[in-house]
Amino acid sequence: MTKKNPIKIAIAGVGNCASALIQGIHYYAARDGEGAPGLMHEKIGGFGAGDIAVVAAFDIDARKVGQDVNRAIFAAPNCTTVFQGNLPDSGVTVSMGATLDGISEHMLHANPARSFVRAEEPDATRAQVVNALRASGAEILLNYMPVGSTQAARFYAECALEAGVGFINNMPVFIASEPEYARRFAARGLPIIGDDIKSQLGATIVHRVLTDIFARRGVKLVHTYQINTGGNTDFLNMKNQERLVDKKISKTEAVQAVTKTRLEDEDIHVGPSDYVPWQKDNKVAFIRMEGQLFGDVPMNLELRLSVEDSPNSAGVAIDMIRCCKLALDAGVGGVLAGPSAFLCKHPPVQYTDDIAWAMVEEFIRDASAQAAAAPAVRSPAIA
Repeated sequence: MTKKNPIKIAIAGVGNCASALIQGIHYYAARDGEGAPGLMHEKIGGFGAGDIAVVAAFDIDARKVGQDVNRAIFAAPNCTTVFQGNLPDSGVTVSMGATLDGISEHMLHANPARSFVRAEEPDATRAQVVNALRASGAEILLNYMPVGSTQAARFYAECALEAGVGFINNMPVFIASEPEYARRFAARGLPIIGDDIKSQLGATIVHRVLTDIFARRGVKLVHTYQINTGGNTDFLNMKNQERLVDKKISKTEAVQAVTKTRLEDEDIHVGPSDYVPWQKDNKVAFIRMEGQLFGDVPMNLELRLSVEDSPNSAGVAIDMIRCCKLALDAGVGGVLAGPSAFLCKHPPVQYTDDIAWAMVEEFIRDASAQAAAAPAVRSPAIA
């Protein structure tokens, strides 16, 4: 059987999530055919997790810009678990990206070992990023900008549109769920998945499942909170409360979407709470739910969840990449409703997880059939 060409991706933001993703690509490539725990399917559209190649990467940290991407993912301040080290050089050098609002002011003065060292190179222009995407042959651009980077996220979305590549918005800046962006990607015939990636088994999905159980079992949910702590740069960045607006909306709406009756704002609190440096990439979530059983008898549930934050999302990112590639091969543009609903916290339309799962499975079946029926060599769209 002829081996497929790899899915060529570009990454904006070479942080902990990119590190876990790239490590995972190599981890599963070395274990092809041995099963793929942590993924929806071992193959989607004929592609396994190891059938992905990073062909371009952008960052603004001096310790990453100019480095081979397979080395840059281990540079400070990245602190995620190393489960696939000693990677060979990829031949892909991390390019200077665009800063815009991609760095919070307080992080410029934090401990650089845990924060940020600004590269001396001037910011890349949109034309430079677009040219780099085209020259690399990238098919899909992944947005890994920090929380609160609205201008930077939109910058890379515009680059994807101009370069003619699919776009995966892993962050809580609303692109896929913004009607005008959804329309523009559809008009260009380019797939987009978003917004704000769900972890494989993170606080949001656990909170959603428990909330759904309350609704299905007739338990009235009265109050609930989800408080998260961590020690990676994501949590340090989010100490700036002004950057948390979209994140809190995204996480809160993910839970509100499965309540039987929508809670008043004062009865639900969902969001990052504090930065604890020694936790590094470990995220600890505390969930409390107060409800009423038969006869209005009170009950409460408390749960503590501890996970490595970035590997917890990397498998979901690989599922996103393969769904996006499947859409490209099938000629499907615009927001991918099923993958967005199942794999993201803030899709354009929220569904319960069982419905969203059925939607993404239907998408995989239908798009696979379309791609098989009309195979074509795709070239990037021209602006």
